Amino acid sequence: MQKAKTVDKRLSRQEIAQKLSEYEEAIQNYPGQRRIAEEIDIPRSTIQHWLNRKNSIDADPEVVAFFESPAGTAFLHRLVLGAHFVITQLGPCGIRLVCQYLDLTGLNQFVASSYGTQQKVSVQMEQALVEFDKEEKMRLAEAMKPKEITVCQDENFHSDPCLVAIEPVSNFIVLEKYSESRKADEWTKAMDDATKGLPVKIVQSTSDEGKGIVHHVEKDLGAHHSPDVFHVENEIVKGTSAPLASKTKRASEAHEKATEKVNRSIKEKEAYFINKRCPGRPPDFDKRIEEARTKEEDARQSLQKAEEHQKQMKDAIKGISEAYHPFALDTGRMKRSEEVSTSLNKCFSEIEDVASSAELSEVSFKRIKKAKKVVVDMVATIVFYFLAIRAKVEALSLAPEVEEAVFENFIPAIYLRLVSEKAKGAEVREQLRRKSEELLEPLRAVMDHFQVLLWKR
Repeated sequence: MQKAKTVDKRLSRQEIAQKLSEYEEAIQNYPGQRRIAEEIDIPRSTIQHWLNRKNSIDADPEVVAFFESPAGTAFLHRLVLGAHFVITQLGPCGIRLVCQYLDLTGLNQFVASSYGTQQKVSVQMEQALVEFDKEEKMRLAEAMKPKEITVCQDENFHSDPCLVAIEPVSNFIVLEKYSESRKADEWTKAMDDATKGLPVKIVQSTSDEGKGIVHHVEKDLGAHHSPDVFHVENEIVKGTSAPLASKTKRASEAHEKATEKVNRSIKEKEAYFINKRCPGRPPDFDKRIEEARTKEEDARQSLQKAEEHQKQMKDAIKGISEAYHPFALDTGRMKRSEEVSTSLNKCFSEIEDVASSAELSEVSFKRIKKAKKVVVDMVATIVFYFLAIRAKVEALSLAPEVEEAVFENFIPAIYLRLVSEKAKGAEVREQLRRKSEELLEPLRAVMDHFQVLLWKR
């Protein structure tokens, strides 16, 4: 017999399991270990090492038999990859939790759970995902019809600026790339690379008011730039929230001190008349108490006013997001651009009134003024929205009555349903869904009528 060849390469876990399975199956019929080793082309010492390792695993023998089999090894491989994918890619956690998962489940008896080992797996997975993204994007792009899209763009900051763009309908990440700067040309180059080969045209972008990104959208892409309502509200919050909270805190402390002064004056009066009186006329305790109560009332009114300022500012800021809708949320009625402009300006007037009444600093007013400049662009976005949907609906060449139903019922109903999914509070969500259903009801009645006619035919 020929001598078994030396293993000239490192076998994979799956290959080892397969060879060991072949050996264990053969040993049942042929007790000669050396002969079987030659037949499966594995050194006898290697097989003995594999058997010793398998027998030393501290786990139930049936579990060991499964995970050391070819099917079990393949399943273990998928299990570890699945843990990495869910924990480190889909979830916000890191490699150390994968290691802990392996330890807690006892899988560390079959696969190394050290950070270094699992880090190599994580790196390989990330590289595979990047390659899959490139291949799959090109494959899908070939069958994709030309499409106009909106993107949400932003900049995250780690070691370098990270440019991010997401298509909001599909939640597809169009761009995620580190860049040297946030300048317009960097944005444009990154977006050109990200959309290369894709039959898409960017017609709208939502972002903050950074000069670079706005120039990139309006000049380079030739798209409509829509202000992000979060950044508009956040600018006001940064300018007013802390100052108003500070005034409320000081007013609350002043009220507490004034209340303590009243209580102390009352106790002093009681103690004076209980204890032995000193010679002479007693102090005018009633006057002291009255003055303390007057100051307490003034402090209470100041606190109440400060709390009202906070609430009024909060409601006015919230009103901006409520006004920035193309449809009235309570009725689904289409809103004119003038109406949106009036509502937004009313919110900012209330914000400015509160800031003046609370005597906020010049810095606060500068932030409010900066946010208010965006009102024109917010109204322009409402105009853009209606122009865009009208162009798409008219391109369908629908009958006049059908087109009217689409504008008056269908589109508002779908819009309210989308808003309901993001609204805060179960009651608000239910109201929006109910109104959406009310708008769709006439359309359902018409469809039912047509179905009956078709059935009769």
